[in-house]
Amino acid sequence: MDFALNEQERQFRDSIRRYARQRLLPEYAQWDRGTPYPRERVRELGALGISGLSVPAAYGGSESSFVMAGVASEELGRGDLNTTLFLQLAMVGGVIAGHGTEEVKRAWLPGLASGDHIIAAAITEPGVGSDAAALVTSARRDGDHYVIRGEKASISCAGMADACVLFARTGEAGAHGVSAIMVPLDLPGVTRTVYRSVGERISQRGSLTFDDVRVPVDHLLGREGGGFYQVMNAFDFNRALIALGCLGAAEQSLEETIEYAKQRHTFGRPIAKHEAVSFQIAEYLTMVEAGRLLAYQCLARRDQGESHTKEAAMAKWLGPKVAVEAIHACIILHGFLGYDQSLPFEQRMRDVMGLEIGDGTPHIMKGIIARETFGREFMPYR
Repeated sequence: MDFALNEQERQFRDSIRRYARQRLLPEYAQWDRGTPYPRERVRELGALGISGLSVPAAYGGSESSFVMAGVASEELGRGDLNTTLFLQLAMVGGVIAGHGTEEVKRAWLPGLASGDHIIAAAITEPGVGSDAAALVTSARRDGDHYVIRGEKASISCAGMADACVLFARTGEAGAHGVSAIMVPLDLPGVTRTVYRSVGERISQRGSLTFDDVRVPVDHLLGREGGGFYQVMNAFDFNRALIALGCLGAAEQSLEETIEYAKQRHTFGRPIAKHEAVSFQIAEYLTMVEAGRLLAYQCLARRDQGESHTKEAAMAKWLGPKVAVEAIHACIILHGFLGYDQSLPFEQRMRDVMGLEIGDGTPHIMKGIIARETFGREFMPYR
C-alpha cells in the first residue's frame, strides 16, 4: 500500500501545521486553566476547510478523503490536541448527509462546514458505555414528534454544542431498537452539566438530560432501528483519527525534547550523547511511526471501501498508548523542568489519557481485534 501523500494532501498538511504551530501551540495552556474557548476559534477550523471535510460541496463542504481527515487530526494534535475533538464531531456530517432529510441537511450542514454549528454525538449513558446496544434513553412516537427522555453522559462539547445526533431506543431491546435522531439542544426540556475533567477541558465534556423533549419525526436520521449500525460504521474511521491526534501531540513533544537534549549538558556533554537518552528517543520515534502507519492504513482502506474494523481498533489501542508513554518519557528527560506547568508536557499527557478512554477503552479495542481475528462465535459473551 502506498502511504505517500499526494500534492493536495501535502499542501493541506503544511497549511494545518503552520496554523497549529503559529496559532494553536502558543495558546495551548490558557484554555486548560479556565479561559473560555471562543467560538470564533471553531470558525477558524471551518475557514481552514477542516470542519467541512465530510460535508458535501452542495452544503458548503469538500467531502474529502478520510486520509485527508487523518492529516488534519495529526497536525492539529501537534498544536492543541483538544481541537481534534471538533474535527471528530464535524465528521458526523457524513451521517447527516447520508441519512438526513433535505430540511435537516440544509439546516445544519452549512453551519457545520463553516464552524458556526457544533454537533455532538450523544451515545454514552451513565450505565451504558461500550455496550451501546444496551442504551435506555427512549424516543417515543407521539403523532408527528418523538418524545425523548433519558440522560447521555461523557459527551464531548456537551456544554457548547448547538445540536446532537442522539442515539435512542425507539423499539425492541438490543441493537435493532436503536435509532439516530437530530436534536437541537435549545429545545425545552434539555439540560446540561459540564464535568470537571482531568484533561480536554476546552471540550466542555459533560452530560445531556432530556426531559420529554419533543423533536419532529423528520429529524430521524435514516430508518428507525438503524442508528446502532450507523454509529458502529462511524466509529471505525474515527478511532484512527483519535490515534493520529494523539500521535501528533507525541511527535511535537519528541521534537521539543530532541532540541532540549542537544542543548542540555551533563558531565561535560549534551545529554543527547548519552544512550540512556538517545535510545529512548529512538524507541519512541519508531513506535510513533508504527502507530501513524497503522492509522493511515485504516483510513486508506476506508477510502477504498475495504473492511477496516480490526485496523481501526488496533490504531485506537496503540496510538494513545504510545503517545502517553512517549510524552511521559519527555517529562522525565526534561528533569524537574518537565514536571513544571511552564512546559506543555503534563497537559498533553492528561489530554491524551482522556482519549485512551473515549470511543472505546484499550480493553474493548483488544476485544474487537480478537473478535475480528477468531470470529464472533469465540466472543466471551456469546
